[in-house]
Amino acid sequence: MHWIDWIVMVAVLAGIIAYGVWKTRSVSSMKSYLMGDRELHWWTIGLSVMATQASAITFLSTPGQAYDDGMRFVQFYLGLPIAMILLVIFVLPIYYRLNVYTAYEYLEGRFDLKTRTLAAVLFLFSRGMAAGFTISAPSIVLASIMGWNLQWTIILTGSAVTFYTVFGGTKAVSVTQQQQMTVILLGLVATAFIIVSKFPQDVSFTEAVGVANVMGKMDALNFKFDWADRYNVWSGIIASTFLFLSYFGTDQSQVQRYLSGRSLKESQLGLLFNGFIKLPMQYFVLFTGILVFLFFMFVKPPVHFNKANLQNLESADAYRPQLDQLKQRHDDIFQQKEAEVKNLVGAMRAEDQPAINATKEKVMALQQQDNEVRSEVDALIKTHAEETGQKVETNDKDYIFITFVVNYLPKGMIGLLLAVIFCAAMSSIASELNALATTTVVDIYRRSMKQDATDHHYLSVSKWLTVAWGALVIMFASITLLFENLIQAVNIVGSLLYGTILGIFMVAFTLKRIGGTAVFISALIGEAVVVGVYWWDKMDGVEDLGFLWLNPIGCGTVVLCSLILQALLGKPDKAQMTGG
Repeated sequence: MHWIDWIVMVAVLAGIIAYGVWKTRSVSSMKSYLMGDRELHWWTIGLSVMATQASAITFLSTPGQAYDDGMRFVQFYLGLPIAMILLVIFVLPIYYRLNVYTAYEYLEGRFDLKTRTLAAVLFLFSRGMAAGFTISAPSIVLASIMGWNLQWTIILTGSAVTFYTVFGGTKAVSVTQQQQMTVILLGLVATAFIIVSKFPQDVSFTEAVGVANVMGKMDALNFKFDWADRYNVWSGIIASTFLFLSYFGTDQSQVQRYLSGRSLKESQLGLLFNGFIKLPMQYFVLFTGILVFLFFMFVKPPVHFNKANLQNLESADAYRPQLDQLKQRHDDIFQQKEAEVKNLVGAMRAEDQPAINATKEKVMALQQQDNEVRSEVDALIKTHAEETGQKVETNDKDYIFITFVVNYLPKGMIGLLLAVIFCAAMSSIASELNALATTTVVDIYRRSMKQDATDHHYLSVSKWLTVAWGALVIMFASITLLFENLIQAVNIVGSLLYGTILGIFMVAFTLKRIGGTAVFISALIGEAVVVGVYWWDKMDGVEDLGFLWLNPIGCGTVVLCSLILQALLGKPDKAQMTGG
């Protein structure tokens, strides 16, 4: 990497960290540390909520998802505006009226201590795992592409975030996320313009997008209902709404963001801002992946995007002849495909539909041939790894965007885009560490271990627990292995737990005659059902149920079992029927 890029990257990251430390230099109480004195405006809340969700995985993995699978992943976010509206109307007023630190405090008043503790533990487990992915995923990709030491990349990223989160608490997280989102959005827009500028001079932007459309890459909506299809309109509107209701309504990393608002109205506006801006932002991130796909229609891409995997295979003499043959086939296919793509552009200009259809078939056939070559390279990589006792991930979708960034962006822009990736990682990790520490202090330590300590004591414990969670997350990140696609991996982990948590809150908000014992047992049953369904579906190696449906399954199981168990247990105590 050029020295200019190092200066840009370090300057952006150091500036944001210094800004966060300076803005939070007066934090001196537990409430200020964990809640930020509730003085944030709606736009800061909206950007903070958005930045918490938009991790580095989003900007590394999502473009690769679009490159490989087109725009249909955007359907995952169709339920987001619906979830935001429901939360703004029904949930936020309850949290503000009760003046809680965490979402799980409400559950003790509504049910009992064991239900509150169970929900808090489920959150700590799910968010701790997700935080590990948040650090390890970009670190693995960057270390592979840039040749950096993986362990040090993980440690430095995690340590930098832990430092300013410990220093300023939730306010430091929120004020830095505002700057981080600004850098992220500017970096993405600039990258999109640069990609378009690198298209051949005789191919316009509209014509290039037309090629993507003809090849099916721009198909964003699929109205066909299919349980096994991860992304269609119905899974997006129905199943993902459950996921987002749980994530934004019960996950402390998000709840803590909007509970820092100066008023209920500010928090409501912040959530609505996120709900209606996040969807077009994700569309734009995916569209950037489409632009990269189009760029590599005219510029030969590598036969495998994970540089480390390819170099490892190239160093094996036994596999060199096979790899060279596959590279030659890849080169030949690319030359033919580039010529046919330009023929397709010509047919589109002439509005010659028969020629468009014929040329499209040729391009698609060549694309399929190239995919087969890539699959053969993946198989060689896997075979070589097995022979040498290594563990490798042959799926290289997460390396596509960073490969373009490092190899084709101008000096300075590479540093800015790497800063974007680190900013995204830092914004999510900071929120997660802050929420993990808050939940541990408020729902576990102060409630069940030491109830009568001073405010200074709890402030000190909060900071030390932030350090402890930072260390644990770094340790977990160090042993995490990538699987499938990073953006999907994080959402799968969430879907295994969020449905159960949402079910507990759904019962709390809507079924006032259900008591704590019934919902506690039902939550355990619900989580067992979700895990069982997931692993049963995976046993034959074929996914028959899209992971998003685990959220309504978990939620529905908890609600249904609560009704049945309460009928068997009889009328609950009056104390368990109040609250909220």
